Amino acid sequence: MATLTYRITLGIAAVTIAGAAFAQTQVYRYTDTDGRVVYSDRAPSGNVKNLQTKQLGANYISTSEPGYASAHAAERYPVTLYTYSCGDVCQNAEALLNKRGVPFAIVNVSEQEGQTRLKAVASEGVAPVLTVGDKLVAKGYDEARWQAMLDEAGYPKTPALRRIVPVGRGSDAAPPPTMVPDGTRASSAPPRGGDYPK
Repeated sequence: MATLTYRITLGIAAVTIAGAAFAQTQVYRYTDTDGRVVYSDRAPSGNVKNLQTKQLGANYISTSEPGYASAHAAERYPVTLYTYSCGDVCQNAEALLNKRGVPFAIVNVSEQEGQTRLKAVASEGVAPVLTVGDKLVAKGYDEARWQAMLDEAGYPKTPALRRIVPVGRGSDAAPPPTMVPDGTRASSAPPRGGDYPK
């Protein structure tokens, strides 16, 4: 265990050092006296042609893993949605789970195998059906009932917020964007520099 922890720590340190090595805010592109195109993080000296600069923005890593509470609930009470193309009802059923950020498996009951699995949990064989763990079964879409079942299993009412963290930057790092719900994307246009690479 100690060796594994040591290796993980070593790996994180290596990534941090590598990120710091490339954490430059300005890159130069130019043609040197021999006619070669050069990309460098250092300003050229002497006679060069076609000098262009590019300002680099901060690098970000974004994770979309479920939060701890959701992952813990999913481990204890996995959610399965038995559904098919039944229009608004089935779409609303799936949307409810997505809106809460609940990880779930889908069983397509329009196929024979799905129909067999559905009859094992709900004898009527009418979808949509929601199962939460081994004990909680809701036949037909009833938002209030489904919400109550998910609450009882410990699923959060809203998806975990994703943290977007700047990587490989020193004190010049731009502040990270506000945290956003899972399934959405926060982005901004990269800063414009020269028009390279060509």
